[in-house]
Amino acid sequence: MTESARLSARKSAAVARGVATRGIYAARAENAELWDAEGRRFIDFAAGIAVNNTGHRHPRVMAAVAEQAQAFTHTCFHVAPYEGYIALAERLNAATPGEFDKKTMLVTTGAEAVENAIKMARAYTGRSGVISFSGAFHGRTLLGMALTGKVAPYKKGFGAMPPEIVHAPFPNNFHGVTEAAALEQLERLFASSVDPERVAAIIIEPVQGEGGFNIAPTGFLRALREICDRHGIVLIADEVQAGMARTGRMFGFDHSGVAPDLVTMAKGLAGGFPLSAVTGRAEIVDAPNPGGVGGTYAGNPLAVAAAHAVLDVIRDEDLCARATEIGEVIRARLTQIAAQQGMECIGDVRGLGAMNALELVTSRTGNAPDAALTAAVVAEAEARGLILLSCGTRYNVIRLLPPLTIPMDQLQEALDILEASIEAAVMKKAA
Repeated sequence: MTESARLSARKSAAVARGVATRGIYAARAENAELWDAEGRRFIDFAAGIAVNNTGHRHPRVMAAVAEQAQAFTHTCFHVAPYEGYIALAERLNAATPGEFDKKTMLVTTGAEAVENAIKMARAYTGRSGVISFSGAFHGRTLLGMALTGKVAPYKKGFGAMPPEIVHAPFPNNFHGVTEAAALEQLERLFASSVDPERVAAIIIEPVQGEGGFNIAPTGFLRALREICDRHGIVLIADEVQAGMARTGRMFGFDHSGVAPDLVTMAKGLAGGFPLSAVTGRAEIVDAPNPGGVGGTYAGNPLAVAAAHAVLDVIRDEDLCARATEIGEVIRARLTQIAAQQGMECIGDVRGLGAMNALELVTSRTGNAPDAALTAAVVAEAEARGLILLSCGTRYNVIRLLPPLTIPMDQLQEALDILEASIEAAVMKKAA
């Protein structure tokens, strides 16, 4: 029995069944490479689900954490606050979109950031309704999964959801939902399902993550800003996956010129250490009473030190420009693959910066999803040494999330593996 097989057996016996995993048991990792328990090398196109934007174990991140560990590892900011938290809040206030006074709170996970943003919006407006979008992902907590626009596996079997949460259509031309139609449906919701004067917040990802890497059109985000202003609704940008240089700008909303009222961030913020944040208009962030937001581990000193290093690396290594370069290479290669004979299974190639995806279908004319082929491509890639993730409400999208620090030769190697994996999966399906 291999070491991976032994670990798999132990996991099955000891770990909750609902914690789904892959069969790659990590032993070590460096930048864009990961080695499993058998010593097999993989190029990592998952990056911890967009967490390791600066790569596995970036030297500056590791050094910052080691230095902080020599001072203290935990005090609880509520008990004994520290300068690192304050300084990071100052940096995030300056980095997020919008020329207005801002404040920040730090927590631990993306779901925590989302929930606290909703709490702030409700406290500020005195309202309780929230609008999110089909295909959205905002976390696995009770409120987070209620906001999420995908039933399986995130809502299935968990009973009633919290009230006063409504889902509007997310524009997606490939799926036949135009920007105009999505806005029309939102106005219909206001007329038929939810009074806009009862809505505290509209929350949206500038690029949907779990939903399939669907990009919110600039015009749509601008229209949401106008709608929120008209009705006194707080606009929340969920930048948990799209933020921290992933799309070629520091935040996905930066591409649109739209300033949300609140921004939630996590994942790439601390280079692999658990940290999240809510940053936004000072008067909204300050709406909860003292003690109403926070947490024991919120703004952990080690994670805060890592986040400072991540921001330094993004600036000093110009990772926004690097993300743009990586994305151009990926989309050019995917478009080339899709144009080849026998590759009619690739229905759509899309992306922003280094947040890219391809959608697999049984036929381009019918646009029917091919979830089985998608799973087969992911499995073929894993067998060849490339870690991929699938996503999408129809389970037929492959998302590509390489670290922004990946060497170009490894990027090309990974794309070669991806092409070979698609070819192999298509041939096996046809056999």
